[in-house]
Amino acid sequence: MSVEKLTVELGERSYEIVIGEGLLDQAAALLVEAGIASTSKLMIVTDENVAVHYLEPLLGVLRQHGYQAHSAVIAAGEQSKSLAVYERLMTEAIDAGLDRKSAVLALGGGVVGDLAGFVAATYMRGIDFVQMPTTLLAHDSSVGGKVAINHPLGKNLIGAFHQPKVVIYDTIALHSLPKREVAAGFAEVVKHGLIADAAFVDWLEDNADRLWQLDSELLGKAIEKGCAVKAAIVSQDETEQGQRALLNLGHTFGHAFEALSAYSTLNHGEAISIGMCLAAKVAERIGFAETGVYHRTKRMLELFHLPTAWPGNLSPEAVLEAMKRDKKTVGGKLALVLPRAIGQVEVVKNIEEELILGVMREEVEG
Repeated sequence: MSVEKLTVELGERSYEIVIGEGLLDQAAALLVEAGIASTSKLMIVTDENVAVHYLEPLLGVLRQHGYQAHSAVIAAGEQSKSLAVYERLMTEAIDAGLDRKSAVLALGGGVVGDLAGFVAATYMRGIDFVQMPTTLLAHDSSVGGKVAINHPLGKNLIGAFHQPKVVIYDTIALHSLPKREVAAGFAEVVKHGLIADAAFVDWLEDNADRLWQLDSELLGKAIEKGCAVKAAIVSQDETEQGQRALLNLGHTFGHAFEALSAYSTLNHGEAISIGMCLAAKVAERIGFAETGVYHRTKRMLELFHLPTAWPGNLSPEAVLEAMKRDKKTVGGKLALVLPRAIGQVEVVKNIEEELILGVMREEVEG
């Protein structure tokens, strides 16, 4: 595929999303283009799975062009988005001599991007960072500047808005992903269509088989479209004062599932997939959504081999309590992103808790 470029329009802090094959080999030039001088000290944060494939080649490219590049490798998985790992990375940044002209490079999936971004946002009150996603799921998390770590009582409760200097998306990395991770990534691709583009949902449905086989041309188009939807929304509402909340379709349920399963049973895409189905069912139950939205949502997610049924033996009551800790909850009142139609969602407030519990109990009973 050819190299595609999109811009997240944020005035002086605007940045490019660069999508293409073999971009890690061009990383040094792309960093310079983004304003990170070759005299800068860098810290690459990655996980143990990604490091095996891409860390040494990237270090070689950067050092060849004069960068002083250090690396920090974390355990793969959501459990690494913790205060303990965050503290360790801050210590490594200090030991490596990073200064205010330095940059943190997030080489990996959503966990690495969120964690490394939060390190960058808080080190010396904020230094530059670069997103270098290696998963399909990270086409969503790498764009928009949300960075965070988890607390045992809730996901992403400790965080900031800190935009990257550039997003360098080398799609070659996607071909080494386990199929479960591929499926998880398609949850967010489908989500972007469900919230903003019914025609994109139709296209995904028509091309599901080839996309699942990671057809390079179609995969590039899907990533570009998903990134474009998110970039357009972020450009209008960077800090989630209004429209950006629409990107959280399925996330209030999904984050509760992740927290209650200690971030170990379901991955993010799987949790959000189930959450989007529940959101559609709630929307139909209160008469907000068109008839058929739930079944279309469920069918789309199943086309990409995602779970749509209630996760294990979680208690609906416990899920509801976890949902109340969601960042969109104000004054103890839940606010859910619900679909009105395929490609159209809205934030709906003050939904009766008993109604939400009733829908969840039906799911448990099958």
